[in-house]
Amino acid sequence: MTVETGPDLQRDPRSVLTTGTFDGVHVGHQEILRYLVQRAHEVNGVPTVVSFDPHPREVLGSDRIPLLTTLEERARLLEALGVQRFVVLPFTRDLSLLEPEAYVEDVLIGQVGLREIIIGYDHRFGRGRAGDRSTLERLGARHGYSVDVIPAHIEAGATVSSSRIRRQLEKEGAAAEAARLLGRPYELAGTVVAGDQRGRTIGFPTANVLLEDPRKLVPRVGVYAVQAELATGDRYDGMMNVGVRPTFETDGSVTVEVHLFDVDVDLYGRAMRVQVHRRLRDEVRFAGVDALVAQLHEDRRQAKSILAGLS
Repeated sequence: MTVETGPDLQRDPRSVLTTGTFDGVHVGHQEILRYLVQRAHEVNGVPTVVSFDPHPREVLGSDRIPLLTTLEERARLLEALGVQRFVVLPFTRDLSLLEPEAYVEDVLIGQVGLREIIIGYDHRFGRGRAGDRSTLERLGARHGYSVDVIPAHIEAGATVSSSRIRRQLEKEGAAAEAARLLGRPYELAGTVVAGDQRGRTIGFPTANVLLEDPRKLVPRVGVYAVQAELATGDRYDGMMNVGVRPTFETDGSVTVEVHLFDVDVDLYGRAMRVQVHRRLRDEVRFAGVDALVAQLHEDRRQAKSILAGLS
């Protein structure tokens, strides 16, 4: 699959495309994308996703939108579904102000290339969301592309929303429910950096993970059962703490720390991808180190039981 953006954009008139942010590539997205790939094969086209970065809501509003998937993760998931082109348009206020006709003619046809566009029945686009299906069909008759509306049963499956999954993870820490809607465990990826090494002194050494993209959504503060994968392909069971470590004196910043079970390897400087399976508990302040260690042993027992049930 090719990933194209900005000056790297190569027009391909064979493109059978759909547009959207597709953050998370959740089960609803997956149904649409499988249909896209099927349609592209039927008309001998190139299955293409046109997406945007940053998230349009960040540009048009004042909200910070934490990402379920980085662009790199999104590309990997799209490729696994059979998408051959991933076009990322820099989303700017100027782009949002394009009239529907200009967006179709200058961007989709002129820059991306267009044989067929696949849309939802209520798809709106362009300045003031003035463009719709009839706009696309009128321009298609003029420029020689076709418009395909996603079948109703697939459209119904897309009622799963990225916003809902963000809320589950960020507000509730509901990792298991998020995994059901994503069709896979939620993942965090980053590089292991040096921490204060306090965990090693109490028998629970941890890897302090610096996330590869600061925009990535971090689940609600707490302790989670996880599996970690290194760039070598080695996988380990473990548990993760997201929080400020209130039992110790810290600066209050949120950290992501992973303790791997029954393994002693040098992780500093290594890339790690963490699959978040289940939330175990809130982060709490303990009366002392002994009480913390006793709870960590219980956390490890619970996490091992949960992860054993996955195999």
